[in-house]
Amino acid sequence: MRILGIDPGLAIVGWAVIDFDRDLNPTPVDYGAIVTDKGLSVSARLKIIYDDLHSILKEFKPEVCGVETLLFYNNAKSAIVVGEARGVVLLALEEFGIPMYDFTPLQVKDAVTGYGRADKRQVQENVKRFCKLESIPKPDDVADAMAVAIATSRLV
Repeated sequence: MRILGIDPGLAIVGWAVIDFDRDLNPTPVDYGAIVTDKGLSVSARLKIIYDDLHSILKEFKPEVCGVETLLFYNNAKSAIVVGEARGVVLLALEEFGIPMYDFTPLQVKDAVTGYGRADKRQVQENVKRFCKLESIPKPDDVADAMAVAIATSRLV
């Protein structure tokens, strides 16, 4: 099964396309980050996210997608724009008819480490190990997206 994992944000959207065999062994297909320039308007940044994600969906044709959900932000303005970026992601998935699963950070950590309160480094190391990578993907949002894809594989 081909799964797309997404860690949404306005500045950086981490994404990872991973194939899973019947035993849920992951094989990364491709991964990366959609990066937007903070000097652009929010609407211009959202368009970049939408266009780039549209290209990813068209090229890799994932069967399902996992998306990390927005839970809490100290800054309401940040929460709103991240929510807008997440909305653009959901719109693109809907246009392609791709089923989507929401995950909280705790659920992702639990799926990847067995402990919902694991630190970021533990998650990154497990992603590296599970996916047989030589190094932890950068930026962190990419490793987070890979973790979301792994969490999604446990549900479908």
